[in-house]
Amino acid sequence: MALHQASGRWRRGLLLAGVTAACWATLPVALKLTLEQLDPITLTWFRFVIAAAVVGGWLAAGGGLRQFAALNRRGWVLLVVAAFMLIGNYVFYLIGVQHTSPANAQLLIQLAPLLMALGGIFVFGEPYRLGQWCGMAITAFGLGLFFRDQLVGHTIPLHAYLVGSGAVIVAAMVWATYALIQKQLLLRLSSPAILLAIYVIASIVLLPLAHPAALPAMDFRHWLLLGYCALNTLVAYGAFAEALEHWQASRVSAILAVTPLLTIMVVASVRLLWPDVIALEHVSAWGYAGAGLVVAGSAMSSLLGAARKEPSDGE
Repeated sequence: MALHQASGRWRRGLLLAGVTAACWATLPVALKLTLEQLDPITLTWFRFVIAAAVVGGWLAAGGGLRQFAALNRRGWVLLVVAAFMLIGNYVFYLIGVQHTSPANAQLLIQLAPLLMALGGIFVFGEPYRLGQWCGMAITAFGLGLFFRDQLVGHTIPLHAYLVGSGAVIVAAMVWATYALIQKQLLLRLSSPAILLAIYVIASIVLLPLAHPAALPAMDFRHWLLLGYCALNTLVAYGAFAEALEHWQASRVSAILAVTPLLTIMVVASVRLLWPDVIALEHVSAWGYAGAGLVVAGSAMSSLLGAARKEPSDGE
């Protein structure tokens, strides 16, 4: 069976992975605030509906829908499985954000790119050098330090903290499965086509559980936040899918590992501008040390791999 191979345009993959990290760093804050007036299922359903409408219109205008005619039964099965994995990721992550803090949720979801990296190595046979393995170990150790800091110094009730953290861990596992399936689907479909199919399937599956009637009752600020969440879906997953097209999954995952540190910066910035909007994240010196190790480890995993002679970007 043929396996997908990256195009080798690693500079483009690096840029797109950075865009994805920036989007995901700001998303937990927007989600946390939107959940004040909307339940997790309805919020997730709305994001999928908007994404399906935009991507579907764009593909239809360019004749991209014809790709699905050549998809075989195995391809459709993979699409459905990927859709259910992404639905699980969205819903469980939202439950985690609802019960914990944005930084803690973003910390634990970093298990996802680590699992994706391992999948890229063992499923797709992507090469990984000794220095990159060391970088992954440092990243894992940093995540452990940060988690310990949050567990010891958390201000959230213990039961809610454990429920939320468990939900995010489940979200990480199903996301890694989704990402690897999507990478394989790139052999037969473009990334926008894959995302469109997933968005449509997810919109249909979640509709019976959603409460669209709650949308008109939202105030203007929460509508703006909801709109940003929907836009974030389009930009983040579009950039992520294209990053996998041009760069190896293990390298993309290394860049995404810096997202928790970016999330802490976003929360601090929001607190500085609007002190009453969101609670301050509790991060001690050990927590910041862990975040620093995550950044250092992810840099090692990415840059030591890029130091090898890569095919030219052709740009």
